[in-house]
Amino acid sequence: MPNNKKHAFIFDMDGVLTDNMRFHADSWVELFRDFGLTGLDAERYLVETAGMKGLDVLRYFLDPKITEAEAERLTELKDFLYRVNSRNLIKPMPGIREFLVAAEKQEIRLGIGTGAGPKNIDYVLGILKLTGKFQAIVDPFQVRNGKPHPDIFLRAAELLDVAPSACIVFEDALPGIEAARKAGMRCVAVTTTNGAEAFSDFDNIVQIIDDFTQLCPDDLLEKINERQPVTLL
Repeated sequence: MPNNKKHAFIFDMDGVLTDNMRFHADSWVELFRDFGLTGLDAERYLVETAGMKGLDVLRYFLDPKITEAEAERLTELKDFLYRVNSRNLIKPMPGIREFLVAAEKQEIRLGIGTGAGPKNIDYVLGILKLTGKFQAIVDPFQVRNGKPHPDIFLRAAELLDVAPSACIVFEDALPGIEAARKAGMRCVAVTTTNGAEAFSDFDNIVQIIDDFTQLCPDDLLEKINERQPVTLL
């Protein structure tokens, strides 16, 4: 059973720990261009599919009947383009390292729930020098459904041994915020992918931030205690 005295912060990785979603979007656009899809730009990709796993992205934009094997091949090609093009561009979100240290001092458990694959997780955490910082890391290959389904965040909470109601998710993408809501988790929205106005329809958001420089773990824990439970669907 989850330890009800504990709290957890669960972070999406891309667009939250680092402002890199544009690099992913550009790589998808280049890939789709080779298949004759010319009406897609990075902005549309970010709004409509950010947070989805590669199979879902490819079925959404390219072919609803694409096989899992072909989707895996194309996703790996896209990820290769992303890693090559972003290697010297990825930087930590301002204040993230200090925020993680402050959370650790409060004995808050730290996890990642991401739509990225294992290679990209190792790649980004290595560049950010955050390898080993998180007690649980869940990617879409470990669950049945990716975001906006709640599976990734629920699995992270399970691994952290923390009740979903005692978790706060940090997300930049609308599908990820919806996944947190369905998991019964409150959310801090990060404006790297969407403007603040895009989050107005979500009742599980406790704060909207541009970065982590002014964020305090104690303030977030108070919001867990004072707010009503998140409505589950």
